[in-house]
Amino acid sequence: MLYGNSFMPSLARTSPLFLFFVNTQLPLIFRRSRRHCRPFFIQCCKSFSVKPLPSVGSFSMEKQRIGFGSLAMSSSESSSASIAANSMSNRAKKKALRESPEAVLKYKLDMCSKNGDLVEALRLYNEARSNGVQLNLYHYNVLLYLCASSSTSGSGSGPSGESGSSSSVGLKMGFEIFRQMVVDKVVPNEATFTNTARLASAAEDPEMAFDLVKQMKSFGIPPRLRSYGPVLFGFCKKGEVDRAYEVDAHMVESGVVAEEPELSALLKLSADAKKGDKVYEMLHRLRAGVRQVSESTVGIVEDWFKSEEAAKVGEEHWDVNKVEEGIVKGGGGWHGQGWLGTGSWKVTRTQMDGKGVCQSCGEKLVCIDIDPKETENFANSLASLAFQREAKADFERFQDWLQEHGPFDAVVDGANVGLTNQHNFSFSELRSVVNQLHQLSPSKRLPLVILHKSRVTGGPAQNPNNKKLLASWQKSGALYATPPGSNDDWYWLYAAVSCKCLLVTNDEMRDHLFQLLGTSFFPRWKEKHQVRLGFSKKKGHILHMPPPYSIVIQESKEGSWHVPTVTGDDLETPRQWLCATRAWDKI
Repeated sequence: MLYGNSFMPSLARTSPLFLFFVNTQLPLIFRRSRRHCRPFFIQCCKSFSVKPLPSVGSFSMEKQRIGFGSLAMSSSESSSASIAANSMSNRAKKKALRESPEAVLKYKLDMCSKNGDLVEALRLYNEARSNGVQLNLYHYNVLLYLCASSSTSGSGSGPSGESGSSSSVGLKMGFEIFRQMVVDKVVPNEATFTNTARLASAAEDPEMAFDLVKQMKSFGIPPRLRSYGPVLFGFCKKGEVDRAYEVDAHMVESGVVAEEPELSALLKLSADAKKGDKVYEMLHRLRAGVRQVSESTVGIVEDWFKSEEAAKVGEEHWDVNKVEEGIVKGGGGWHGQGWLGTGSWKVTRTQMDGKGVCQSCGEKLVCIDIDPKETENFANSLASLAFQREAKADFERFQDWLQEHGPFDAVVDGANVGLTNQHNFSFSELRSVVNQLHQLSPSKRLPLVILHKSRVTGGPAQNPNNKKLLASWQKSGALYATPPGSNDDWYWLYAAVSCKCLLVTNDEMRDHLFQLLGTSFFPRWKEKHQVRLGFSKKKGHILHMPPPYSIVIQESKEGSWHVPTVTGDDLETPRQWLCATRAWDKI
């Protein structure tokens, strides 16, 4: 146990992180390192004279933002440098900053990071140390990143094919560089801890990696999902079930949401450990957060249902009322009451027909409800993001216009539809789709067409027939031209969400703009509202309406499971599903 400046000699074989927390007034427990790291830690403690460091509270987080021209100076040196700097022109100052050893090192290390060149990065590091260049937080983090990447990938050769940068070198030098960072008293940030945790994981020491993640809170640094990855995967690889669950609980406590890789690893660990209740939990967490799973994950699910342990779990008799109550409360598609039925599972890869009927077991999937309040909140979050990226006055004008002319039964992404199956924009293609939607509309209203102003005023829009078409839409209040410099994606998406209506576009909405939404609600909304456009020589444009069922892991009231995969998510290829049922064993 460590308190203040005192530590027991028997604890000399500790993580180098120990040195960083001397005088932090925090009781810390350290453990012995892995065998091949132990000599380094012993040398670290013997050769390094520990000086008291300020307490954690005395470190200003602003010190993390060390400029790449910063050097440790005495007060007289600092004063002289200040006078000299004031006498320089702005251009000379910028040039001096660019050409400073710290800035040059930063640039060269960035190139090494871009090329994955650990050999050159280590050469630059040694050269900088020899020349007395003071490394800052950015320099150290790039070096730690390269060392960790080399250690976990097993490769580290530069583009020139130089040898000597194997994973073992990256591991050894990574800890050495971290030790030097401690000596230089450079305050770490999240990237520092994460990369050092990756090094610990490469050293097959997830305990050390977990200690590092726990220490982040001492510096007021919230752990991120990537911080937990090395720890969780390390324990899962070793089959240390309880420790992996402890990491998972720590993630939940820290507000970090596991994604498919983490949940898949926990699912496999639980299945291998024959913990049916945890397998059940992970399947529901995949349902809530992932919905459609990758091939590797569905393989784990398939192996579980085919296992002897899966045949043993379950109840012969259950409370039907509780199951039905759970389904109603959850909006349909799952009940969460545990495994139902007994006996072996019949497991098949299958497809759903147009009505959502399983081609294997004949069970019909359900359409899971969306809370209207969720839709309203989502529309508000969309508007907030649009205000940050669009001219606020322009978007507010659109909101007012939509309030006056809406609601609509459908919104059309005009640019996307007009360019379907061709390079040149076609108003005739757009008109055909608008007319179909008009006929399908319950209120017999024209859909709202969103087009950028440039498409409404220039190019094909100058054609007399197209001018007439645009004028008729404009008169009917069914056309909105987004202003110059705007991104019309924000407009058509907001209109469709706020009107709670269909959205016609073949845009899969997977790029950076839509990733900003950062919510599990968006894929659920898109699934229920997006109309995709197909084309046939005989029929012309074909509107592919949203499926009448939810494409999400579903658990039936009879205990069957249907798991959708990401395989086959287009108009040509049907989606693949995993069906697991043992209905013939129910009593």
